[in-house]
Amino acid sequence: MSKKEYLREQREKMIREEGIIFLDHVSKSYSTGAPALDDVTLHIGKGEFVFIVGDSGSGKSTLIKLLLRELVASDGSVFVMGHNLAKLKHRQIPKFRRNLGVVFQDFRLLNDRNVYENVAFAQRIVETPVSEIRRNVPAILATVGLAGKYKAKTKRLSGGEQQRVALARALINNPSILLADEPTGNLDPKNSWEIMKLLEEINEQGTTVVVVTHNREIVNAMQKRVVTMKKGVIVSDEEEGAYIDED
Repeated sequence: MSKKEYLREQREKMIREEGIIFLDHVSKSYSTGAPALDDVTLHIGKGEFVFIVGDSGSGKSTLIKLLLRELVASDGSVFVMGHNLAKLKHRQIPKFRRNLGVVFQDFRLLNDRNVYENVAFAQRIVETPVSEIRRNVPAILATVGLAGKYKAKTKRLSGGEQQRVALARALINNPSILLADEPTGNLDPKNSWEIMKLLEEINEQGTTVVVVTHNREIVNAMQKRVVTMKKGVIVSDEEEGAYIDED
């Protein structure tokens, strides 16, 4: 083994042991050649709660897609839970994603099914025994405040209730990481704060939470770590940070 290969191996070992998310000099370009991310390095430790903020086109969504292995970096390396995502084979991606919970702005629920079936669906995908599903789904629905809504069709729920269903579905398989992409974007202030309180409670139980948001009020009030992006680069990374408007 050459010295260069040895150093690379030691670096990857350090990343596996010390960071649950690590972007190492990552760049990603569009087909036009314009950079979506430009030499981004970011470390997120186990159990952190991190806001990713920035204007449209700053690279936030590209970053989330890289973490989900929907995209592959043009340059640099993306490590999630010790996996170098560029090295994952296509058949390995579904298993990798079982350790990720994802919540989107538009909920992405199965509107022809009731609340119970929407959440149970995530467990059936990973072949959880029926007896466990029957225990797990009511428990997670109670956690998100929907214990009495399990028979309701999702299309009849309020926006806040639909987002709670989406959150329950994301959490049912006990993911190590929860990625939330604009989780309050379609919600009123009251429901937005209730969802953020749930995310904070989930984080306090040990789940790493990464939230992409434009909501300045929430970011400024919660005083979590805030990573600010602009035009594909990180311009600020502050503990107990605030939403920074970049010119």
